[in-house]
Amino acid sequence: MHTVYFDANVSDDLRRQRLYDGQIFVYSPRPSTIALIDHARTMIEEAFGGLDPKLAQYEMSVEQYVEIVAPLKPQFIHHPKTKGLIQDILREFACDLESTYLDVPRLRMVTANNYLTSGVGYAHHPHRDTWYSAPMCQLNWWLPIYDIESECSMAFHPKYWSQGVSNESHTFNYYDWNRNGRKNASQHIKSDTRKQPHATETIELEPQVRFVCPPGGIVLFAGAQMHSTVPNTSGFTRYSIDFRTVHLDEVVNMGGAPNVDSHPTGTSLRDFMRGSDLSRLPEEIVAKYDVGVDQAPEDALIFTPATIKA
Repeated sequence: MHTVYFDANVSDDLRRQRLYDGQIFVYSPRPSTIALIDHARTMIEEAFGGLDPKLAQYEMSVEQYVEIVAPLKPQFIHHPKTKGLIQDILREFACDLESTYLDVPRLRMVTANNYLTSGVGYAHHPHRDTWYSAPMCQLNWWLPIYDIESECSMAFHPKYWSQGVSNESHTFNYYDWNRNGRKNASQHIKSDTRKQPHATETIELEPQVRFVCPPGGIVLFAGAQMHSTVPNTSGFTRYSIDFRTVHLDEVVNMGGAPNVDSHPTGTSLRDFMRGSDLSRLPEEIVAKYDVGVDQAPEDALIFTPATIKA
């Protein structure tokens, strides 16, 4: 059974448990989420000058578009306001900031009609974040910045919550991804040759569930959920923000969602920062997740997006 909870007034402990059971939570916009998307809109609209960001793809070459959005993504991450706005969201959602850890938020753009589907505009194939070395206790928070349609949303594939599929996660190394795959995203314009974990059997996309929420609404789900980017046929570019959280209790106990098919190497846990003071998880806790790693390279343990100026 799969349940969607809409604006559920439950404790964070109960919410996390239901998320680890495969349920999904959807929330209406709140003051803290509106503040975050207003911040993102300001940065996006300044980057595009007088052009409508949702339609700018029709006014420029794909190379020109990448020249704008490639530096915009790290500028959003590094902006002094951004992490504070995420902390405000977690407070408003009754998360304990002493035990809740967050990673840096991602700014995403999914253009229409196959204009840009690689690199900084990568359209995600069906996957679980846990294939990418996310811990089983990771939770994903996703919110649109502008109005969206079903034709440019995310799709969830609930039949695979408890059904594993053959996939390439065993070939994925998080530290190599930090060192090479993520840093080189802007170089992939016409195609994307970065090594990413895909299913090696056919994924049945139906049944699928899509959520269309207003700007600043949140879709909250476990990183173990199978999900994908809907091919954007809406006629406009979708802009969204996503960030991830883990709770110290589940990290320490290696708890979270059931693992049905994820076997990557390395861990993304070093990316996470405590909600109260942005300190990192203790190394002795994270080290337990480095199964299969002889010696992780120091320069690749934590993803650090370069500050790029437009």
